[in-house]
Amino acid sequence: MPTDSRDGARRREPARRVAPKRAAQPERPASRRERRAEARAAKRQSREERNAAPTPRVAAATVAEVPVPRWARPLFVLAVLAVLGGVAAAALAIAEMGPAWLDEASAVTISTTLTFALAARTGGRPFVFGGLALGFGLAAVLTGTETLRGGAAVLTAVSAGVLGVMATVPAVRFRGALREAVLALLIAAVGAIAVIGYRPVVSLERFDYLTLGLAFSLALILVYRLGAGFHGLGRRGLFVVLVGTTSLAVTMAYAEMLRRYGSQEMIDGIYDSVGWLRAHARAVPRPIQVLVGVPALVWGTHMRARRRQGWWVCAFGTAATVSVAGIMVNPATGWLEATLIVLYSLVPGALIGYLLIRLDLAFTGPRGRRARREEEAAAIRPEPRRWHALL
Repeated sequence: MPTDSRDGARRREPARRVAPKRAAQPERPASRRERRAEARAAKRQSREERNAAPTPRVAAATVAEVPVPRWARPLFVLAVLAVLGGVAAAALAIAEMGPAWLDEASAVTISTTLTFALAARTGGRPFVFGGLALGFGLAAVLTGTETLRGGAAVLTAVSAGVLGVMATVPAVRFRGALREAVLALLIAAVGAIAVIGYRPVVSLERFDYLTLGLAFSLALILVYRLGAGFHGLGRRGLFVVLVGTTSLAVTMAYAEMLRRYGSQEMIDGIYDSVGWLRAHARAVPRPIQVLVGVPALVWGTHMRARRRQGWWVCAFGTAATVSVAGIMVNPATGWLEATLIVLYSLVPGALIGYLLIRLDLAFTGPRGRRARREEEAAAIRPEPRRWHALL
């Protein structure tokens, strides 16, 4: 049968052989050297990004912006003017200038303003508590009853002591924490001036114990709300609270135990040392302020910039703030000696607080100077501003 020439000329192409598909081979795991190289590259890239990014301002890192009512600023200015006027009236009364009731008027004004400020700071009802403080102060001054005068003095000391702690803000560095401790003591000193203006006739030991117990209890109640309850403590916070409570109890009980059970030679030696310090340094620091109060304020405000457990530490700062009123009430203590007592207690107490901060950072913070600076820049736990409500 004849065939087409074109079909004959066409060569048959050989059939293509398709190679069978191979199964996918698993990827070879990276060697240890490759993993190290990738980790170094990622670390180098993150360091370059950190250096290129602008560093946030540390001072503004711990302040939360919250809406403020319109009436807050005028009321704040009025409260500041009232406190300044009360302090000026007390200064005139101390200098024996003006009417005899000037110190009592300053006491009522300052105590009412401080109570109002404490209620506003802690999210309470400032007009209600301020009105109650005003009524109680007027009743104590107008009736002249020793019981009412003593009660007004105690409540004023407690309000000023707790307000001094609540008015603090978180501090990223030590110098900021020292500033907060000084501010708390200044607020307590203003309250102590009002305490003297009520002219209380009290037992010094009972006054110290009562004011410290009430102030510490009130601070714990407020901190319970600010620190998110006991479950916000954690192991570290629970340990700090137990150590602080033990230190406070031992410091308070030491003098009483020494007075009752100490030998006469030991007591005479202590009195001689105190007399020598008063003769040469003009004052003697208070142990409860040095060992508990001031270190708690310094360390607590520093911790609050990083963890909310710092509020529980700050509660022990009432041992420093309330003691200012106890120093002022003592009729044997002059104005210069009272000022020096607070100053002599502040310096070693701040040193102990600095050591506690360094110890805390040694266990929980990063190592190295650069790493510490980065940690300070990252300490951005926000809180409301100083004169805004915390709750």
